[in-house]
Amino acid sequence: MIVLEWLFLTIAPCDAAEPWQLGSQDAATPIMQGITDLHHDVFFFVILILVFVSWILGRALWHFHYKKNPIPQRIVHGTTIEILRTIFPSIIPMFIAIPSFALLYSMDEVVVDPAITIKAIGHQWYRTYEYSDYNSSDEQSLTFDSYTIPEDDLELGQSRLLEVDNRVVLPAKSHIRFIVTSADVPHSWAVPSLGVKCDAVPGRLNQTSISVQREGVYYGQCSEICGTNHAFMPIVVEAVPRKDYGSRVSNQLIPQTGEA
Repeated sequence: MIVLEWLFLTIAPCDAAEPWQLGSQDAATPIMQGITDLHHDVFFFVILILVFVSWILGRALWHFHYKKNPIPQRIVHGTTIEILRTIFPSIIPMFIAIPSFALLYSMDEVVVDPAITIKAIGHQWYRTYEYSDYNSSDEQSLTFDSYTIPEDDLELGQSRLLEVDNRVVLPAKSHIRFIVTSADVPHSWAVPSLGVKCDAVPGRLNQTSISVQREGVYYGQCSEICGTNHAFMPIVVEAVPRKDYGSRVSNQLIPQTGEA
């Protein structure tokens, strides 16, 4: 039973922070997949450099020990070494910079015709979400507040400081545009699995685009210190199939219509 549980936790997507986690959360968007791939590529070069420098250092310590060379040899000039140590360190950053800039510019791309536009407004210490594309009977856009669930009210299986009462529901495999702002102090809307970190600045509208490639529940937190309860501003994004998305939005519109 323990083996099956370990196997399930190993295979299941990691869309929230886990104890003693070293790597990134599993990617759910092309941007996050690009970030993960770039990290692995850069880490490959880092390992090569580490091994080479360690080998050079160890070889120098071994061959130039004072017992083996009581009288050290004096090297004044070495043209070949100086050329190699100049060319190779300049080539390696080029291999790193090309995919890095490609990823950076792709992250700044804004979808011209998104399927849905959602506005996320940061407050001390909760968030307001506005689905501008859907209106209730009184022509008011679908708007709701999202508060963290207190620890005493958590149900079995829910994560502490990560669950909210109202999740952001999105259709999977669709282009979504987020408009992020703040009503009081600077906040940040960040979801690691989606590869998103967008600052919420008072009086300014920042936007970012995502395309969630698989269904699931993704957790994030405020990444900008915003006051006493900064740690109590989680973000929960739930990606559902397109056929189920319409009913989820309708269920949120109906209560607002009844209240009006």
